[in-house]
Amino acid sequence: MLILSAALCTVLAVVFIGFVILFLRRTQSQNIFRRLRRHNISEATSRAREKDPLGQRLYLFVKRTAKPFLAWQASRSLDIRLRQAGIPLYGAEFIIISLIISVTTGIIIYVMTMNIRLAPASALMVIMFMWFWLSMRIRHRKNSFTEQLGDCLTTVANALRAGYSFQQAMDVVSKEMEPPISSEFERVMTDVAMGVSLENALEQMNRRVGSADFDLVVTAVLIQREVGGNLAQILDTISDTINERVRMKREINALTAQGRLSSWVLICLPIAMAVFCWTFNHDQMMVFVEEEAGRYALIFAIIMEIIGYLVIQRIVDIEI
Repeated sequence: MLILSAALCTVLAVVFIGFVILFLRRTQSQNIFRRLRRHNISEATSRAREKDPLGQRLYLFVKRTAKPFLAWQASRSLDIRLRQAGIPLYGAEFIIISLIISVTTGIIIYVMTMNIRLAPASALMVIMFMWFWLSMRIRHRKNSFTEQLGDCLTTVANALRAGYSFQQAMDVVSKEMEPPISSEFERVMTDVAMGVSLENALEQMNRRVGSADFDLVVTAVLIQREVGGNLAQILDTISDTINERVRMKREINALTAQGRLSSWVLICLPIAMAVFCWTFNHDQMMVFVEEEAGRYALIFAIIMEIIGYLVIQRIVDIEI
């Protein structure tokens, strides 16, 4: 019965995590009304609600619940991280979603196991997973943006040589290249169309992206707009530098592959051994469930596993 309850709890947790991922993917559909909402313009006339009433009701519930917390400093700081991850949510909305999932998971775990200590631990694990997923998404999106940046600058430089203005060259990038760089330049074009100056739009994009390479590009563009110069040649030079850094980073990733593999072995091996022992030596593994000392040892082992993984990741993460 205990194994069945644990399996059911695992399935329910996966379902709730899948639900939030599906919810975030739905909110990524960037129609014109959703873009206007980011500029504090009402989206009451949006027809998307008629197409997906359940998703819109869930979204409106989260939006209304999170509205009192939008002014919090923590929420505003999280706004930047969500923009860096490419998630079209406010920080307060993400916090509300995380709390709803964690509390629901904790209640389900308590109902299934009747263990008052296991429920908060499960809820905390869900919140940790959400933050870990957000950090991984930010890193993945930043790396993808950096890898596209060299080709983007080459495209802009060629467009400038062909007689396009810098704004028209950015429009070409937003239409011709793949996300995430196309979506970021499309956001810049939207901001400019809404009345934001090009300099401010680029600076806002720089804060969203959080890339040192793109910060160099923005600085060069702003200086060129102040003092003049051959912008196409400047962008070609920066593009060569960025492509060389990307090449060096790929070489470093190849050299540190063993360390990164060790971190995954560190995570997966204890789990595999626990499943093996639970199957073939069930009575001994029940000590970690029934005995208080065993539960503390299990929690301590999980924490040490996470710390070890983070330490290895810090070692193999070499800045260029």
